[in-house]
Amino acid sequence: MSAPGEFGRVAVLMGGDSPERDVSLRSGAAVLAALLGAGVDAHGIDVGADVLERLAGGRYARAWVALHGAGGEDGTLQGALETGGIPYTGSGVLGSALAMDKLRTKQLWQAVGVSTAPFRVARVAADLAPIATELGFPVFVKPNSAGSSIGVNRADDAAALQLAFAEALQVDREVLVEQFIEGQEMTAAVLQGRALPLIRLETPRNFYDYVAKYEADSTRYHCPCGLAGPLESELQAEALRAFSALACSGWGRVDFILDAQQRPYFLEVNTIPGMTDHSLVPMAAQAAGIDFAALVVRILETSRGEMPS
Repeated sequence: MSAPGEFGRVAVLMGGDSPERDVSLRSGAAVLAALLGAGVDAHGIDVGADVLERLAGGRYARAWVALHGAGGEDGTLQGALETGGIPYTGSGVLGSALAMDKLRTKQLWQAVGVSTAPFRVARVAADLAPIATELGFPVFVKPNSAGSSIGVNRADDAAALQLAFAEALQVDREVLVEQFIEGQEMTAAVLQGRALPLIRLETPRNFYDYVAKYEADSTRYHCPCGLAGPLESELQAEALRAFSALACSGWGRVDFILDAQQRPYFLEVNTIPGMTDHSLVPMAAQAAGIDFAALVVRILETSRGEMPS
């Protein structure tokens, strides 16, 4: 890893005004503490409209982006940082924008042959009946551009679909309705061009929702994931392909379902995953022998482009 002094003055960008603000503040605080403990000259900034002025005034050399959701993870901030000439962690403008857009993510994956669950887009309530006829029940209903499972629900019948659509519509004007795939929930953390050990998730809830991710103590994380070595390697390689197909880089997380026939169905890419005490990337890194402080510094290295693993 790089020496702490090589990074200069580092801004840890967190907070913002998206629905994921609270998670971002928790991620940012953990990242800031780790950087300071590693000897990096790091400073926390709760991001507002004046972020570029604050960065320029503080003479920051680079930014560790710990923002989640719209305005921080969708390419908007990345474009602003590039305009200001400030290197930043993680994916660039294109990768960030594509990964935040679930519809375009799935369309691109279909184009390059990455397996993903059948889906349709609903914009008005009248779209729901024909979608339900085509996809069947159950389905998952998701705002097109949101993270942390905000506004995501499972619908087992027409009435539940209507309610789930109305909730998702409060978050985004486009709503993704995705066919349910029976299987194991899996995730692959990506760091500097390498897929870390896979994690298998188990929750007593209907799915790995916001509560299961950040609040519940009943969620179980299996790492090692329990798969045979050759299969895990194959899935890691496919996760990297799904990640790079969206022009993502640096670090992130790729989520997928593994069905009973051991076929993966990719769900989404998170370009700035959580870094809280419930978060998955630190768990996978720990399994690979990378402690939290080292992980945070290695992610900081991505502000200079891909580094060798």
